[in-house]
Amino acid sequence: MPNKNSAHPKASAFERRLAALASGPHADALRQGLRGIEKESLRVTPQGKLAMTPHPRAFGSALTNPLITTDYSEALVELITPAESDVAVTLDRLDALHRFAYAHMGDELLWNNSMPNSLPPEDEIPFGYYGTSNIGTLKTVYRRGLALRYGRTMQCIAGIHYNYSLDENVWRAWQALDATSTLSAKDFQSERYFALVRNFRRTNWLLMYLFGASPALNGRFVVGKTHHLETLDADTFYLPHATSLRMSDLGYTNNPAQAALLPSYDNLDAYLDVLAKAVSEPYAPYEAIGTQRDGEWVQINTNVLQIENEFYSTIRPKRVAHSGERPLHALAERGVQYIEVRCLDIDPFAPTGISLETARFLDAYLLYCALEDSPLLPPDASIEANGNFSTVAKEGRKPGLTLQRDGASVPMQQWAEALFDAIEPVAKTLDALNGNEDHTRALVALRPRLADASLTPSARVLQTMRDKRLSFDEFALELSARHAEGFRARPLSVAEERAMDELAAKSLVEQAVVESSDTETFDAFVAAYQDYKLNPANA
Repeated sequence: MPNKNSAHPKASAFERRLAALASGPHADALRQGLRGIEKESLRVTPQGKLAMTPHPRAFGSALTNPLITTDYSEALVELITPAESDVAVTLDRLDALHRFAYAHMGDELLWNNSMPNSLPPEDEIPFGYYGTSNIGTLKTVYRRGLALRYGRTMQCIAGIHYNYSLDENVWRAWQALDATSTLSAKDFQSERYFALVRNFRRTNWLLMYLFGASPALNGRFVVGKTHHLETLDADTFYLPHATSLRMSDLGYTNNPAQAALLPSYDNLDAYLDVLAKAVSEPYAPYEAIGTQRDGEWVQINTNVLQIENEFYSTIRPKRVAHSGERPLHALAERGVQYIEVRCLDIDPFAPTGISLETARFLDAYLLYCALEDSPLLPPDASIEANGNFSTVAKEGRKPGLTLQRDGASVPMQQWAEALFDAIEPVAKTLDALNGNEDHTRALVALRPRLADASLTPSARVLQTMRDKRLSFDEFALELSARHAEGFRARPLSVAEERAMDELAAKSLVEQAVVESSDTETFDAFVAAYQDYKLNPANA
């Protein structure tokens, strides 16, 4: 059924809104806001095997260090930058975190690719360890549950998460321009962030085409799985026109419980309702597993989702939670604070996994998504958006590829060109406010990829592997080692190193305090955690 909620751009309304905000008393706020990056990387040996060593103690506590932690596995390092108003500063901080990491990893490397290396057998991939506190144990139990539900191999996929917010003065100025709005400031801001999310969901296939960088993988990743990948060499599978196998149906979307989830992005309450049910309703296959085996906890619960963060999506509305507060409760109480873009592959050619050019484009694109008219996203439109995203992940570089827009076929390149045209005035506005041409240059540099797919990262990955006759693992290891050499050649200053050392030491003390402060058993802790209600006042 065609989607009647048209997503065709209305340039006049959009450009009037952009011009009004850019010329108003809070125009400078358009270039403020905050940008933060979370980058996951597997630690590997110099030979490209998974590192089986513990999270380096010099990194501090994986539980309490705000800048360096682990994601799923003890070997899956996550580097987290502070949020900055200029993404160039954010990337400088990410670079510094890599330099610190390499000063304390011995001869190990950070695998600068989204798809994992040749992993050991499932039961040998180590879970992340967060100490003996109840909250630390909960994090490990959660990972055991993920292993049962999705497998440990899949959990070793890595990516870039891009956190983006607009300065609150932008929302206040926008609301002042809207004479019909009767919402509170908090609700208006949440409403507009959800409008951004809807526009992102309709057009995020563009990011897969421009920045997808995982068209190939190690053959061990798909052992025992049904797939339609082709053979590149004895150890490597690929799809000839794929942009991101990481974001294809080889991942979370192939899980029946996840596939059945279709949250509403029409407003915050509707979104919260779907996820609140998912974290509280049992799922028969998980009930069959149970929560404990031989007296050991193996998953937090038997619900569709153990916790809300288990839901995988390309973008999430977020709010910084208080200590011990559930993410959904933070959103319900205080509204949307920022959004987290979760679909970016690690760029294997960029030492930190993401280039400044990519980040500048994202800033212009996300502001476009925020300011453009945003029709609601009923189920048929959401399914259409998911289909486009999946198509580009698997076939994005296929000549003449068409996508579905409002129930009709449209050439992908034509739609992409129209989006670049729409984003261009946003880039120019940001540059005018900043007194440079950074965002415009990023668009100019990236636009040729639309007409020439060989310029995309995914095409460059395959071409490099073919030209050098490298397997996937050999390709990824060669680049990772080259990046490692560059980071090690630029150690932090004495002052920077001291600051990071002090933060790591402080985090170890904080973990010890958490562990000594527990007053209840883990069973009681989980019971209290499970007694969560989205709106306690109305429970």
